[in-house]
Amino acid sequence: MAISLTHPSDRPPYLQFEGIGKSFPGVRALDSVSFGVAEGSVHALLGENGAGKSTLLKVLSGVYQPNEGRLVFGGHWRALANTAEAIAAGVAVIYQELQLVPHMSVAENLYLGHLPQRLGIVNRAKLLQESVRSLESLGEKIDPRAMLGSLSIGQRQMVEIAKALTRDAKVIAFDEPTSSLSSREVDRLFAVIEELKARGKVILYVTHRMVEVYQVCDSATVLRDGRHIETFPSLSGVSQAVLVNRMVGRELGDVFPYESRPIGPPALEVGEVAGRGLSKPVSFSVAQGEVLGFFGLVGAGRTELMKLIFGAERRIGGWAKVCGEPAALGSPGESIRAGVVFCPEDRKKEGVIAVRSVMENLNVSGRRHFSRMGFFIDELKERANAQTYVDRLAIRTPSLAQLAMNLSGGNQQKVILARWLCEELKVVLLDEPTRGIDVGAKREIYNIIQDLAKQGIGVVAVSSELPEVLGICDRIAVMRQGALVGILDRAEATQERILEMALPVGVGASTEAGS
Repeated sequence: MAISLTHPSDRPPYLQFEGIGKSFPGVRALDSVSFGVAEGSVHALLGENGAGKSTLLKVLSGVYQPNEGRLVFGGHWRALANTAEAIAAGVAVIYQELQLVPHMSVAENLYLGHLPQRLGIVNRAKLLQESVRSLESLGEKIDPRAMLGSLSIGQRQMVEIAKALTRDAKVIAFDEPTSSLSSREVDRLFAVIEELKARGKVILYVTHRMVEVYQVCDSATVLRDGRHIETFPSLSGVSQAVLVNRMVGRELGDVFPYESRPIGPPALEVGEVAGRGLSKPVSFSVAQGEVLGFFGLVGAGRTELMKLIFGAERRIGGWAKVCGEPAALGSPGESIRAGVVFCPEDRKKEGVIAVRSVMENLNVSGRRHFSRMGFFIDELKERANAQTYVDRLAIRTPSLAQLAMNLSGGNQQKVILARWLCEELKVVLLDEPTRGIDVGAKREIYNIIQDLAKQGIGVVAVSSELPEVLGICDRIAVMRQGALVGILDRAEATQERILEMALPVGVGASTEAGS
């Protein structure tokens, strides 16, 4: 296929959003959004959580129908009444939570809804043949007979892309595609995106990782509060500071609000902790008023260690002390009563209760504090408690009755943090506290972390982002292949030194950290 040498900004748009507006009860999610994307280009869609990006993708995929405006494909207006019509129009959206069936084979996932048939029966031979061809077109050698659930996240994502191509998708939108990928999988994804671009596909790319915008995107559109702020036909000469300023509507200043503070005696001490995911027993301590970071590549054992400490996973060895006193921490309940709480990495699966209200999510772990006679829920007290922390943490929600699933990622994370603040906190374990949230919300989470430390609470923060651990932590613990390999003071920690410790022996230090 011949590749055009003209820049995407010189070509007419294939996909056009013209005056798109979408309203929900009490919320104006999109307000007259207009921009276009050319063939053979990658267009970044940027904005804070709640800016309208997800709503716009759902309009594009036929999940939502706009109240105003229209979609234009190749010069032709199309009204998409449902997802089937969007697929017929050549649209595929690859969401952060992949839309695949884990208990079906790769081949069945690829052709679900249009399985090849012969005499009314699925033609298995043709299904396998076509699946191999589809996967090999992306350079993948995945066994089409394998169960989808047995694949890595990166492989599943390639299956999702191949699935889009089996339906002859012209417009492909990626929603936070690298949030769960290793550095090798990210490189593979970027290579596939370049190939799709060369095939003349129209690609929308949603991400909070600004470095990726410059790695893979040709142009960008910024949304804020549901409105189109600015479209950059080319990113040449456009700095990250300019993009961030358009996204948040203000100068962000230093992203990491680190302040030195008094460090007290140990808040949490753990010794010889052993269990699933660890190759060696782990021992460390975090002091009162300290932020201790944990860094490592994918598979280093950081999440597993946090769950073992909190009691979410069963330990096979080890001990713990909280503020100098022995503590069992054998279950989440024991840990909470001891003042040790945990905010998990996967907030949608393990953190918030998506189909319950903000008020219920805030109070679910502390109801013993608000019940009458130990049995009856005191709704007035729960409402007052929830409103206190919604105000204190500036949680953006139209009401306490709003379902948690309808909040942005940053606000979901604040709800999880607020849930614990009514406890007598001594230690907070945070696993990827800013994963998948925008730069403005990240700053707010960092401020909450600093405030907790100023109160004398010990904070353990797991992160895959090196600038984050370097920016907010007093000390940084580095894990590699299930073992703790060292702890660095803030003054001696550098990106190069941390990566050298984190990388397996024999791997060059130029390799990037996994997510």
